[in-house]
Amino acid sequence: MNESRTSVTDALTDDSLRALKGRDAELFSLVYRSCASQVLGYLTARGVEDPEATMQEVFLAVLPRIDTIRGGANGLRTFLFSVAHARMVDDHRRQSRTPARQSYEPENDLRSTSSAEAAAMLLVAPGEVLELLQVLAEEQKEVLTLRIIADLTVEQVAEIMGKSAGAVKQLQRRALDKLREHSAVKDYVAP
Repeated sequence: MNESRTSVTDALTDDSLRALKGRDAELFSLVYRSCASQVLGYLTARGVEDPEATMQEVFLAVLPRIDTIRGGANGLRTFLFSVAHARMVDDHRRQSRTPARQSYEPENDLRSTSSAEAAAMLLVAPGEVLELLQVLAEEQKEVLTLRIIADLTVEQVAEIMGKSAGAVKQLQRRALDKLREHSAVKDYVAP
């Protein structure tokens, strides 16, 4: 009896769906095992940004409706892939509204002039740097010291400070603006 139960529940068929009717956890497990790789392959091939997360969303959307689907195994597959298609369309729409993200690659940075903060650091003695930092708010000091002195990336500083990368960039920009306005820096850095 156990062998027949195993063979019935190993594949997604009309018989296996009937055999598992009312046993939601087992039914969902069968559907997931039978179709997850196909759904993932579909989403990957269609250019979904995060196909694994989207696949999970598809199955989470199908789970509450699994008992109401008509048409047996083929109807279930059709429904499953119609949900996957809808999620793919949503992802493509979101991608079209979101600007493309480009990673920063320092080795490809061909700028020939140094940044204002680099020029200031070269011209100011360490004691003067400490004095200049006193005009900044604590978070601004933290960002500048981590970015310039510790030579960390924006993402690393964001992780350390528990802030978003955008917040770190904003703090850095405001700190540099404040230093530019400060009279001691005006001698070293052109506005």
